[in-house]
Amino acid sequence: MGGGGDSSDNGRGGNGLIDGLELELAVKVQQLLLPKSSPLCNWCCIGIKNRMAEGLGGDYFDFITMPDGCQSLFIGDVTGHGLHASVVMSLLYGFIHRAALAECAAFDLVQQANHFLIEFARRSPAIDQYFSSSLFYGIIDPATLTMHYVNAGHAPGLVLRGGRVRRLESTAPPIGYFDLPEMQMNSFRFEGGDRLLLYTDGITETSNAAGELFGQERLRKLLRSHAETDYQEFLDIVFDTLGTFGMAEQPEDDCSAIVIDFHDFGR
Repeated sequence: MGGGGDSSDNGRGGNGLIDGLELELAVKVQQLLLPKSSPLCNWCCIGIKNRMAEGLGGDYFDFITMPDGCQSLFIGDVTGHGLHASVVMSLLYGFIHRAALAECAAFDLVQQANHFLIEFARRSPAIDQYFSSSLFYGIIDPATLTMHYVNAGHAPGLVLRGGRVRRLESTAPPIGYFDLPEMQMNSFRFEGGDRLLLYTDGITETSNAAGELFGQERLRKLLRSHAETDYQEFLDIVFDTLGTFGMAEQPEDDCSAIVIDFHDFGR
């Protein structure tokens, strides 16, 4: 038989709280999950920037090059933030990453991720609300610059083209709520010179001292006014603007953004 040591504190300190060293380790483990850089592509440039509310958080994102050369990408936001959100995020991130390598369509993957969360939620009705997430999942074919995507209750993606901003609206409810959600997969064909911005709602819901939200219109204005700015510099401008607006060094909610600039090869 195994040892009978007392495990009542579940690895926590004597006061029932996670100590600083354990929290620091948890932060480092979560940081290992998220990509440190974006893939190198000859058809686009990809930039990412992220700031967690409590070091640990529920935002997640990644880029996976498929065996057929297509580029999958996803960004999501688990309900809540902090330690519990980071645990659910890690579970969901691992599932999506594994499923994406199976080359399934965006529609099928999001359905599978929804079922994955539903099954966890059923195990404990007391905390089932935490097993839910918004999710934007897309697959881009570099040959045609066509993206097939599902936006499951996530903030609408923004595409800048010729000074005009287009929205990639939600095509499904957030995952983890319904057994059989109404869901559809949409397609969008990019053109050389387009800029795609994906982000979590921590950015648009940043508030200032007066309680005013940063909002999507300010984000759209930044897209239009910095159309010629380098993609990584543009992300810095977004987060600097949030700081000027009123976002603290440690924001109230996780904030993440992905920008993709599509090259113009005379298609």
